[in-house]
Amino acid sequence: MDTSINLEPLTIEDRAEILKALSDANRIEILDMLSSETRCNCHFQEHLDLAANLLSYHLRILRDAGLIVGTKRGRWVDYALSIDAPHRIAASLPQGLRS
Repeated sequence: MDTSINLEPLTIEDRAEILKALSDANRIEILDMLSSETRCNCHFQEHLDLAANLLSYHLRILRDAGLIVGTKRGRWVDYALSIDAPHRIAASLPQGLRS
């Protein structure tokens, strides 16, 4: 898993991609599940009422936004929050909304 932190300023396009990734209830639920521990994609299949292709879509959106990382383990993939996910989310907000 990638353990490097990228604290470079985000482009407007990056910010929009992150906010779009956060605009879906299933993706927020995935992030909630990953907030406490790394989880296998099989775990999401057990706990979310999503077809496998739809789950893969949601995981790809979160990966592309830089919010999660995956490590392949045989036919399974273990997912975790990216180390800079909190920074990326906070940096996505308009300046006046950041704490």
